[in-house]
Order: sequence, then structure tokens, then C-alpha cells
Amino acid sequence: MQKLSLLAVVVLLAACETTKKREPIAVTYPTTKKVDTIDTYFGTEIKDPYRWLEDDRSAETEAWVKEQNVVTFGYLDKIPFREDLKNRLEKLWNYEKLGSPFKEGDYTYFYKNDGLQNQYVVYRKKEGSEEEVFLDPNTFSEDGTTSLMGLEFTKDGSKAAYLISEGGSDWRKCIVINSEKKEIVEDTLVDIKFSYISWKGNEGFFYSSYDKPKGSELSAKTDQHKLYYHKLGTPQSDDEIIFGGIPAEKHRYVGGYTSEDGNYLFITAATSTSGNKLFLKDLTQSNSKLVTILDDTDSDTDVIDNDGSKLYMVTNRNAPNKKIVVADASNPTPENWKDVIPETENVLTTGTGGGYIFAEYMVDAISKVLQYDYEGNLVREVELPGVGSANGFGGKKDEKEFYFSFTNYNTPGSSYKYNVETGASEQYWKPQIDFNPEDYESTQVFYDSKDGTKVPMIITHKKGLELNGKNPTILYGYGGFNISLTPSFSIVNAVWMEQGGVYAVPNLRGGGEYGKQWHIAGTKQQKQNVFDDFIAAAEFLIANKYTSKEYLAIRGGSNGGLLVGATMTQRPDLMQVALPAVGVLDMLRYHTFTAGAGWAYDYGTSEESEDMFQYLKGYSPVHNVMQGTAYPATLVTTGDHDDRVVPAHSFKFAAELQEKQSGDNPTLIRIETKAGHGAGTPVSKIIEQYADIFGFTLFNMGYDALPNQAVLKEFKD
Repeated sequence: MQKLSLLAVVVLLAACETTKKREPIAVTYPTTKKVDTIDTYFGTEIKDPYRWLEDDRSAETEAWVKEQNVVTFGYLDKIPFREDLKNRLEKLWNYEKLGSPFKEGDYTYFYKNDGLQNQYVVYRKKEGSEEEVFLDPNTFSEDGTTSLMGLEFTKDGSKAAYLISEGGSDWRKCIVINSEKKEIVEDTLVDIKFSYISWKGNEGFFYSSYDKPKGSELSAKTDQHKLYYHKLGTPQSDDEIIFGGIPAEKHRYVGGYTSEDGNYLFITAATSTSGNKLFLKDLTQSNSKLVTILDDTDSDTDVIDNDGSKLYMVTNRNAPNKKIVVADASNPTPENWKDVIPETENVLTTGTGGGYIFAEYMVDAISKVLQYDYEGNLVREVELPGVGSANGFGGKKDEKEFYFSFTNYNTPGSSYKYNVETGASEQYWKPQIDFNPEDYESTQVFYDSKDGTKVPMIITHKKGLELNGKNPTILYGYGGFNISLTPSFSIVNAVWMEQGGVYAVPNLRGGGEYGKQWHIAGTKQQKQNVFDDFIAAAEFLIANKYTSKEYLAIRGGSNGGLLVGATMTQRPDLMQVALPAVGVLDMLRYHTFTAGAGWAYDYGTSEESEDMFQYLKGYSPVHNVMQGTAYPATLVTTGDHDDRVVPAHSFKFAAELQEKQSGDNPTLIRIETKAGHGAGTPVSKIIEQYADIFGFTLFNMGYDALPNQAVLKEFKD
């Protein structure tokens, strides 16, 4: 028999070592008290022992948050390559990023980040002069947690109003400045929420808000959103209510925007996140009355432009994939609409600029852009740089050039200048990043869900990936609120793929990728379709040996956090790691918190009928954590001041998991302080969060070092 070399013996011994289980990190969870709280729904009693955690401002809850973070960060500190991940994230993140330019008055403005700045800075440049800083949000607060959340100029560019968020809150402040001098011109407006700013000439602007709650955010009433008009130089207390505030006509979301020529104010009013009423007001006439365009919420309809009294609207009324119609402002109701761009088999979004309409279609979640004139005649298909997502087609009517962006899962976003008359485009800016897109590939597949529905999924990874079932994989999903997941580059995902990771994104029902019917198929008592689609995506990845249960993590945020929570409680055997972020996790009470009642179009509520209550109870993650079940390693993430999906959802879910989990897998909650739902989060905090998330994920897949630095130390049986 041939003798083994010394090297072969060492390798063989090392292989034997890999069969040994690594000792798990011991975790002692804080004691979470239980209080006898019972609700009765249609004769059924539901215990809610962690109800007290809903008071996110109480001293008891704050103490619980601190105790949980001590345990969580104590665990994360023991992950040997966590700092390596953070360093790599910082290095890859550290490149100049530039937003697409836009013209206001005599200046061209653009957003730029030098690399690791916590917030993007707004720059501007006048023809023949050097660029200068216009607004630097990094100076708004010492810790970088105050962010710029909106910027709107008057038509002549002489004034600007910008919105800021403090600590990630959805509540905004508004500051008005003289653009030329960059000087504040009046007192700051406060307590603005779910709003954009729309100017009426140079004299004032429209904005929306609710009445600010007293004390805890949980007491906020969100059934009376109101549109206000603020006249410059007057106190906010004198602002006029333009729409809303009538008890008999409760609207949760009200918005107002003016036409480019300043002649019209258009008002949308909605009771939920889908469907809106639509009104107009003639601003050229003093004391003009509201004119009704739509007085029901059966469709999503918006005015995209006007040509004199001709109103161009995009709507899914009798057109689930949307179409563009025109009507005269004197008689704008649906029976007078005429098709300009009819509905097609693909979902439509639109932009206007340079005197043209740009119809942006999603073809299996991939962008296709067609340019039309205002009579509905096709001018050309816009040539895009590749297969991916194009955004930003639009500008002012008198601009013959504007900028759009292009990206996909393995291509960092770049900017292109487009000429509306010739159709010529040229690259305006390309990032210089320490990442080579040519080393990676994306493949779109179609798989069968439980009921046979074909669902698309894009899978991205390094070229030459070996399909051996041992690739660390993140399956990311959303599946709700008519929101479409289209290909886009992410620095954090690039770091994941650098480590040999697979990143897979299915376009689940409940989203908007295939229009209104695709959305409806994932709502209310069809919500299980979304979870089934996600489960089937995981099973496809495993069956085709992209990964296996031991190397699969599922991730999603907000409604996607619900997706992860429902999937891991229904199929805890399917994945090794679960990463629910800022999730909607208590489906019996979600509508009682902040803006939650506005989500009933997608979810239904536990109070509307016994059938709906039973359906929600059947998948609500908080109510489906079962004693003695071996759940995957779980890292719940939330912000202590999230006033959209309140942190109580995550607090209660984590408490249930810690009480009932069986086995060695950790169930931790990472609670970011002075943070909200995610928008405006400082770069430094994002890097820390993802170093923790990826570190936790890889460590619980069995890695003792980063995959691109060392082989997997152990294989789980």
C-alpha cells in the first residue's frame, strides 16, 4: 500500500477535525417579565404577555433595550472576523458617489459623497464657475443622525425649502433659505410627516401632516392627514388647511403638488397605501373651488403633466398595468378620459421632460424605456447601457438634455446624459470603486410556487460558482404594497458576494412587478401566497445546489421583516439563519400603532371579521412561535425610535423566541439607538450594522474566518 506523505496526513487529520461540532457561544438572555394581558377577538382569548414592551418610552422598556444590547453585542464581540468585515466594508464604501445632476435657476445641483461621509452633501455649479457646497447635512448634528430628506426649489430657483429628519424619525422639520445667499429666511416649520414640499410661486408652499401626538408615538392618530398652505413670513400656527380635517372624511394620506407652470394644485387623498381620490384647484383664480377628478379610491391615479388645460394622467383604473390618459381640466372625470398610451402587458411608470413622455416599463423586473410625444406617437426606444434598472427619465419642459442613472446587482450606479431630440446618450459619471463587475454574473430564473405560479428570481454571484450546496446564500424578499424589487447595486451585497456569497432576490406576489393583479394576489387572505413564493425560492436554491439549509439565510425589512418572521415560524427547518429587520410582526395589533391602520389594504385587520382575525392569527409571527421548536439562528434588528413600524413588533417577537427556542441557535435582537425605520441612517452606522449582520450570518453557518481568507472550518451533518 502506498504510504501517505506528511502533507497528506496533515490534510486528512484536518478533514477529520472538521467533522467536530464547534462549541456554541453560550448566551444567557435577560429575563423578560410576563404580564397577564388578554384580548378577546370574536370569542377567542389571545394572551399578550409582553404588551408592556409596546411603551417604547417607559423606563422599563429602555432598561430592557439596554440589557438586550449588552447580550447581543457581547455575542457579536466574540465573532473572530467581525472586525475584518467592518474594515472591508469601510474600504469598499470609500469611493466618491455622485447623484444625477438637476438644474434650478442658474445653477446645476447634484448630491455627492466623498466616500465615508455619513450624509450626502448637496453641491452646485454655475456655468463658468467652480462647484460649491450648497447644503451639508453632516453639519446638522454632531453624531450624523440628522439627515436631509427633501429639497424643493421655487420655479426661478431663488428660494429653496428643505426637510430634515432627526434620529431617523418620520417627523420632519422644514427650513426655507434664500438660494443665492444660502441664508435662512424665516422660522423653522415643525411636525411635518409623510409629505413633500410644493411651491406656489415664490410666496409660499404646500405641505402635509398629522396632529403631533402627546407623549409616546404609539398614541398618534393617523386617520386625519391634512394639506396645509404656508405663506412665507407668517407663523406656522396661521397656516391654512387646504384639504382634510373633516371628521366625516377621514384620509390617512393626503398630498398636494403643483403643476410645472404653477397654474394648478393637484391633491391626492387616500385611506390606505393603495388607491386615491384626486382633485384639482385652479391657482390662477383666487378662492377657486376644488374640482373633483376622482371621488373614489378604486385606482391609483396621478397627474404627470399638463399642457395648458390638458391634464395628462397615469392610472390603473380599468388598466391593471397602468396607462396614460388625457382630459381637460374643465371636465376631468373618468368618462372624459382619452387614452394617450394604452395599457400593455408590462407595468408602466412614467416621467416627462423636454416636451416628451417617457414610458418606463418593467419587463420581468428589467427596465425598458420608450419615448413618446404628447399625442401618443412613439418616438424611439431609449437605448440603455445594459440589462438592469434605469431611473430618472424626466426634467423640465424647456430642457432638451437631462440625466438618468443605470445599475444592476453587479454594476455600481452610473449617470448618463440624454438628448431628447436625438436620442443620443453618453456616460456622464462612472464610480471608481474597488470592485470589478466583470467577476460577477446575474441570472434570472423562473420557478414554480406552491400553487404552480411562475415567479422570477435574479441570482447573483461570482463567476465560476460551484453548485455544490455549500455556498453561503442570502435570500432577500419583500412581497407587498405594490413595491417592485428591481436590480440595483449595493456595497454591502458586493462585500457578501466577494466572500463567495450568493445573493438571490425573487419578485414575490404582493409586489408591483406584474401590475395590480400581482399585488392583489399577495394581500389580505391571499397573503400566504407571498410566504409560499419565498419558501419555494429557498427550495429552488437548495434543489439546484446553489446552497443548502446549512448555508441559507433569509432576510427582509419592514413588510419584508414580516416575510422573514412568517417564513421562519412556518418552516424553521428550511434555513440556518433568519434576519428580520424592522418587521411588522404582531399582525393582530399592527393597526393600533402609528401609521399601521393605513396598511389594512394589504393586510386586513383583526377587528374587521372573524375570518380575517383567524387568518392573521394563523401567520402572525409573534403568535406562532412555538415552545420547544428549534428555530434558526436569528438576529432581529430594529431602531429604538422607529415611528413607522414601531419597535414593539421586534421586541415582542424577540421575547417570544428567547422564551421558546429549543437548541443551541442564538435568538438575539440588535437595537440601534437614536435610529428609526432606516432612511437617513449615517454611513458609519450602516457599516457597523452590516458587519454585525454578515458576521452573525457567516459565524452561524460554521465559518471561523472569512470565506475568501480560509476554508470552511466545519461542515454540519
